[in-house]
Amino acid sequence: MKTLIHNFTSRQYMITPNFEYFHYIDKSATEVDYHNHDFYEIYFFISGNVTYMIEGKTYKLKPGDILLIHNNELHKPVIEHGETYERIVIWLNPEFLKRESKYDTDLSVCFQTYSHDKNNLLRPDPEALRNLKSIINKFENACDSASYGSSILKDLYLMEFIIHINKCYLESYGNILHDGIEYNEKVNAIIQYINENIQSDLSLDLISKKFYLSKYHLLREFKKYTGYTIHQYIRTKRLLLAKSLLKEGLAVTEVCNRCGFSDYSNFIRAFKNAFGAPPKTYVKQK
Repeated sequence: MKTLIHNFTSRQYMITPNFEYFHYIDKSATEVDYHNHDFYEIYFFISGNVTYMIEGKTYKLKPGDILLIHNNELHKPVIEHGETYERIVIWLNPEFLKRESKYDTDLSVCFQTYSHDKNNLLRPDPEALRNLKSIINKFENACDSASYGSSILKDLYLMEFIIHINKCYLESYGNILHDGIEYNEKVNAIIQYINENIQSDLSLDLISKKFYLSKYHLLREFKKYTGYTIHQYIRTKRLLLAKSLLKEGLAVTEVCNRCGFSDYSNFIRAFKNAFGAPPKTYVKQK
């Protein structure tokens, strides 16, 4: 069966409850800025000339590479034109993976974040890659089919694919890839520190002293590797955490305190600017 190729969508939200999948082939790809979303993403790179930036790390991709992107991670692709850019993208609702997981099988383990050697890149060995391609082909055929049982097969093949992705992740855990990956150790440590202390004082003075960097050098290097100023990064991460805590049912004042905002009015204003509505209205809309 011929694979259905999708038109590129710039939306960063899901319209179905569990998962969405896209197979893109572009001659001239649309530029995408830094962004994040509320779901996990599996990005299966097939062809092109693409460098992917995720949380201060830069990945020069090779055909067959797979990126695993957590819902709180800031990321963007940098696409060099002139080559056909093909990739398969799967969006996964974290609650869907939680429901489908068993006591001895956590299907979201491959998306776990913030260890010091965090690496979003899977580079499967040839045998594993052939197996993953075979499964994804069966999944795509089921997605594009209206024949009897195809909707059930689609779900089964997706589960099989996710299980094998996690197996590849667990088998490669601790084997840090260096080929095609660029990052700054100091910036990486700062990112880890920020995410582990998001509710604490994270002033420029404190961070520069803790990591023995001048303010100028800290600002320059952080922007170079993340695309954000350090102030923008901290505020964005605090707002993402706030959104998650509000969805869990916490009171707005408690969320404000937990996310490191010292001023309630500033928190309300920043949240509204980021998400289009103040916290209480945002929760009601969800």
